[in-house]
Amino acid sequence: MAEYLIGIDVGTGSARAGVFDRAGTLIASAKHDITLFRNDHGHVEQSSAEIWAAVCDSVRNAMTKASATPEEIVGLGFDATCSLVVYGADGGVGDPGHPERDVIVWMDHRAIGQAERINSGGHRVLDYVGGVISPEMETPKLLWLKENLPEIYASASDFFDLTDFLTFRATGARDRSSCTLTCKWTYLAHEESWDASYFRQIGLGDLADDAFARIGQSVVHPGTPLGGGLTADAAAALGLRPGTAVAAGLIDAHAGGLGTVAASGGGEDATACLGYVFGTSSCTMTSTREKSFVPGVWGPYYSAMVPGLWLNEGGQSAAGAAIDQLIAHHPASDKARQAAAASGMGLAQWLADRALQEVPAPSDAVLIAGQINVIPEFLGNRAPFADPSARALIGGLGMETGTESLVALYVAGLCGLGYGLRQIIDTQSANGVPISTISVSGGAGTHPLTQQILADATGLPVEITTSPEPVLLGSAMLAAVASGLYGDLQAAMPAMSAVAGRATPADGPIRALHEARYQAFLKLQALARELRHELAPLIAATKH
Repeated sequence: MAEYLIGIDVGTGSARAGVFDRAGTLIASAKHDITLFRNDHGHVEQSSAEIWAAVCDSVRNAMTKASATPEEIVGLGFDATCSLVVYGADGGVGDPGHPERDVIVWMDHRAIGQAERINSGGHRVLDYVGGVISPEMETPKLLWLKENLPEIYASASDFFDLTDFLTFRATGARDRSSCTLTCKWTYLAHEESWDASYFRQIGLGDLADDAFARIGQSVVHPGTPLGGGLTADAAAALGLRPGTAVAAGLIDAHAGGLGTVAASGGGEDATACLGYVFGTSSCTMTSTREKSFVPGVWGPYYSAMVPGLWLNEGGQSAAGAAIDQLIAHHPASDKARQAAAASGMGLAQWLADRALQEVPAPSDAVLIAGQINVIPEFLGNRAPFADPSARALIGGLGMETGTESLVALYVAGLCGLGYGLRQIIDTQSANGVPISTISVSGGAGTHPLTQQILADATGLPVEITTSPEPVLLGSAMLAAVASGLYGDLQAAMPAMSAVAGRATPADGPIRALHEARYQAFLKLQALARELRHELAPLIAATKH
């Protein structure tokens, strides 16, 4: 009888499930969309009940496509966005008319004020989040909830990171992953403890007084088998057997890192390869054997991705989303979108194909950008400045309105993302965290143009692995360990993932051009920050 694994990924817009064999081969996959609720105040919410239903639907459909029986599934692994689930409360996290909206999505920045107050306290736990906590993390969101919706906060039985909520729904176990709690909740995995003084300092002392029962008393490594496996109810909903092994999970970006950074054929050294997860947002995942503090880069986190290794995490809150926002403003975007749809493509893929058609080699695409320079910080700068108030800047636009200028803007946007990645890599290297290779995963990074521009912009080779779904594969690796197919993640990673190709950075004039554009990027970024700081007090004074 075959032995299959299921990897489950809950992203911002959908739940996906993939059926894999023990070698990491994807047999079949399926997805189910998830509703995203936004309001004019920048709040972004979801329903945990809808998310769980979407997970169950995607698993059942993937099983059907794979012609797999429940008896052939030996384990499940989950990953998800780092969204906050407020479980068991007497209402939702926003509009009283929608109590089902009980999830504050990762990208929701409603807690900017709370994050600023927390940072002003300078507690020692902030050393392990790059020195500055982000409003995307969970303790600022919890503080916002307590201050703005005290009845909801008080009535909740549990506060979960979304991944931990999903494993709880699957098994009934309230164990939390060291990945979620360490990266987003200020748990100190290297000390195996919470710091109660931090919670008391910021105004969440009730959580400490309750011995952290509502946010996690049992913390386990990713891949640890949970409870007795699938409960009877969860198994029925998923179409699987009760008792099937369920692994402690990961944040989605970390699953992508797990699925790529130690692939066979690429050196198989997780500490030499930076995992770049390029989707709606972007994350950089860098593993080290010793802890290294990098200003503006989250971490160092112990055992947050690979047990026993430290992790530094960077990236941007908007990456693929930044490109979508950038090109949406162009006069030709609607016409191009229609042409892309007629070709069965998304607009970004269609523009990338158009760019490659215009040049003799992918590295030459940078010439299309001309004088256009983009600082794509539409949703702030996550790293290395930890500045959620930063905003995008575009320079060099003319009055062109055709598709050709839209392609140029698109290429310039990709270059901007590449230079932001290089800035993180340079900052890490200056603080004792060098890398020699980049491994890309995520839907936005699958196109050959994107891979080559990232290689050229950073000056480092970019590897692509064989799996078409490396994030799902990372979760399947968790399942492989929880089910006992592999002894640990260090064994599963090279056994289930392999390098399929490599984009080598250009040299000569193209390399010189990217160097000049990178210096322009740094100057424009600094200018935008300077102008914002000069104008902000004047704007505030005028409003009053």
